[in-house]
Amino acid sequence: MNEGFSWATGWFVSLIFAPLPGTSFPWIVLWLVTGATIFTLYFGFIQFRAIKHSISLVKGDYADPQDAGEVSHFQALATALSGTVGLGNIAGVAVAVGIGGPGATFWMILAGLMGMASKFTECTLGVKYRNEYPDGTVSGGPMYYISKGFKEKGIPGGKPLAALFAVFCILGSFGGGNMFQANQAHAQISSIVGSYPGWITGVIFALIVFAVIVGGIKSIARVTEKVVPFMGVLYVTAALIIILMNIDKVGWAFEQIFVGAFTGLGIAGGLVGALIQGFKRAAFSNEAGVGSAAIAHSAVRTKEPITEGLVSLLEPFIDTVVICTMTALVIIITGQLTSDPATGLYLVGDNGHIITADGSSGVALTSAAFASALSWFPYVLAVAVVLFAFSTMISWSYYGLKAWTYLFGEGKNTELVFKLLFCVFVVIGAAANLGPVIDFSDAAIFAMAVVNIIGLYFLMSLVKDDLHSYLTRLKSGEIKRFKH
Repeated sequence: MNEGFSWATGWFVSLIFAPLPGTSFPWIVLWLVTGATIFTLYFGFIQFRAIKHSISLVKGDYADPQDAGEVSHFQALATALSGTVGLGNIAGVAVAVGIGGPGATFWMILAGLMGMASKFTECTLGVKYRNEYPDGTVSGGPMYYISKGFKEKGIPGGKPLAALFAVFCILGSFGGGNMFQANQAHAQISSIVGSYPGWITGVIFALIVFAVIVGGIKSIARVTEKVVPFMGVLYVTAALIIILMNIDKVGWAFEQIFVGAFTGLGIAGGLVGALIQGFKRAAFSNEAGVGSAAIAHSAVRTKEPITEGLVSLLEPFIDTVVICTMTALVIIITGQLTSDPATGLYLVGDNGHIITADGSSGVALTSAAFASALSWFPYVLAVAVVLFAFSTMISWSYYGLKAWTYLFGEGKNTELVFKLLFCVFVVIGAAANLGPVIDFSDAAIFAMAVVNIIGLYFLMSLVKDDLHSYLTRLKSGEIKRFKH
């Protein structure tokens, strides 16, 4: 049984993350980046044209509390951000810069900027095709816009494709959105307080998570709108302190980023290595094109789907362009990264450890970079990791729940079964050596992107029509700021 599962897991993981022939570039990353590029061009660089209006929407300038939906624009953004801002911003960036060199940061920023258009497309569709129920609750996401949108356009295969997305989403929520987070949180806590059984962390996390998710998206949103800004400000403030302490090196750091992005600095740190690692980090961090965020954004109070698309495009900017770049700058300016002239491999700190592609040195590198200037930072990092893990779990519980109810039907009992199962997996994740289970669940999350982007290609013309209508009415004054 175990051998069969291991074989199936290995096959699925290798299928999703297989490199393009003759390169080490995973085809799934190319799939995401290509989609982001197409949406950027198709919508006329909407992420740059509309960013001012996006901020106004988040502030609530156009919000009507009488509109259908469960949460505000800001709460929807915070919930979706809590699912993406996480350990990838700490460990993943370190791995990208460690393997690809400082130049990876440039490609990471570029991919993040393009990913804003993917988020805009999927989150607009999420609201456009959501189900609204008499009790005021809503359900939305790729499951709904693929099945309903394909039917509206007369395209066959919508329901099977939507069901496949839902299956992948459930698997991803139990693994990468749950067990991995609990596992890493326990590892970080035990590194500070000493070794102790993981199930203790698991039970504590499970009880807190259940207390939040049992109240549904409104309860989740109330927590994330407080936790996400706090953990973001905490982490970015620490990074800014170090950057200001080394202000004389900032110009040099950006020079390293731009030079490294376009020149070959050894085997692993050359143009190809930097590009691959930068694009991978952006794709894995902000999940633009995966479709997960569209589920959270579907719950927003609005009658204009385009408004939530415009709000959502801020996510990759905050997650990748701001937070991931902060991490990369700290690593570069603190001198924790050095290159071996003989091999071109980037080494970590004075010990000369090679940064590993599996991320095992990722948190250690980020922690060492911060600790070199702030001796107390490992404690802040422990708090950040716990908050990141917790916020990711509660967001992914909602993603998995909506996929679950799409397959098995709406209802209190159906929802309770999923929520209890989710909390059981929290305990398992903190206590177990996950191995292939996590690899499988990570692959499931990116399998969501395969299905989702196919749907976006078929439906993006509908988004373009809605965008033209909205911007025309906004310019004419038909859409007005709401007086609170």
